[in-house]
Amino acid sequence: MSPPPVFQREQQVRFGHCDPAGIVFYPRYFEMLNELVEDWFAQGLGLPFDVLIGQRRIGMPTAQLDTRFLRVSRQGDRLRQTVHLERLGVSSMTLQVGFEGDDGPRVQFTQVLVCTSLATHKPQAFPDDLRAALQRALVHPGAQP
Repeated sequence: MSPPPVFQREQQVRFGHCDPAGIVFYPRYFEMLNELVEDWFAQGLGLPFDVLIGQRRIGMPTAQLDTRFLRVSRQGDRLRQTVHLERLGVSSMTLQVGFEGDDGPRVQFTQVLVCTSLATHKPQAFPDDLRAALQRALVHPGAQP
């Protein structure tokens, strides 16, 4: 049995997410993924992207993204979205992210995020407060700040 997610939310599939066939257009899943990670940082870790990026000039770009599309999602579906923190390194982390509907998994992602300086665009160690928040998430999955 896998550990509880470090963050989860529900999202309704909207008209704008769908293509003419009436199913989620695959690039929209990547937008949903980015929104989910951004919400996790703000609500789960207490470190919103606007502060990290805008004020502190810390980037968190995706260095690797592996995706498995398993089932279609249609307008009106509700997706349970979960983030599992699989690995925490000096300047990178690996996430396992899933979107699930009533019939099971719809899409799964393995995402590697790298902490960077927006001045140099080079990797840097996680700042102490971010590392502490990530470590708390590893020890107490699903806990709020």
